[in-house]
Amino acid sequence: MNPRGYRSTRTSLFDGIEEGGIRATSYSSHEIDEQENDRAIDGLQDRVSILKRLSGDIHEEVETHNRMLDRMGNDMDASRGFLSGTVDKFKTVFETKSSRRMGTLVASFVALFLLVYYLTR
Repeated sequence: MNPRGYRSTRTSLFDGIEEGGIRATSYSSHEIDEQENDRAIDGLQDRVSILKRLSGDIHEEVETHNRMLDRMGNDMDASRGFLSGTVDKFKTVFETKSSRRMGTLVASFVALFLLVYYLTR
């Protein structure tokens, strides 16, 4: 091994270190601390702005879902009213004997239609 190459590698490796400690730089520790704090503050500001945008997006999504759920609730109420009216009409139809036969005939046709539908499918 070349002693000169070893020496230059060693010198570059330990450049800036003297016997007894590290050489003093032109910056004081207070200035270095200030620079590190500034970098940390910049990083935190970026993170806060990202979180602010994210929380705004979440708020918009929640509002959209609430409106959709309100519309679904209104539609379900309308369907419930329509269905209860239909059930009342069926009750009046099935109260008389001749209407029962008509109901049985209608139910038979519906069952036959469903059977044919599933067989052809």
